[in-house]
Amino acid sequence: MAKSKGKSGRKNEDPNERVVVRNRKARHDYELLDTLECGIVLTGSEVKSIRNGKVVIEDGYARMQRDELWLINADIAEYPQATIMNHERRRERKLLVRKSQLRKFAESAQDRGLTIVPLSLYFKRGIVKVEVATAKGRKTHDKRQKLKAKTDVREMRAEKLRHS
Repeated sequence: MAKSKGKSGRKNEDPNERVVVRNRKARHDYELLDTLECGIVLTGSEVKSIRNGKVVIEDGYARMQRDELWLINADIAEYPQATIMNHERRRERKLLVRKSQLRKFAESAQDRGLTIVPLSLYFKRGIVKVEVATAKGRKTHDKRQKLKAKTDVREMRAEKLRHS
């Protein structure tokens, strides 16, 4: 039995998974090489703000510090109802990854001079997860070529539909 498409239009979408925010700019600015799902260490007010969708990861990136992976410059808005224990908006947040995965993932990024960018932030069975990717920056002319190729494919598909 085939699963129906969910809100995002993807097949086989997990009903226990809810994407809060996607970094669409990353797919345009970078050539994505390898992805990894990570947990993230958060405070209670941060989780509440994420549930409300008050998070921006476009400017964020991940970096290795002291043999750990940290998410830097991700903006999680303060939770208005938290009066005493609110959080800093752009603090560094630790990403939770198995040592073996981290070693393989981070070493390849450091050796080849790649960036680690967050692709999406989502809930999976009630737990906040971050999908990160090692990425190689695209030059402006590469971005133009990619957009042109995408437009050409779209036009060919439309032409094919008209003639059938």
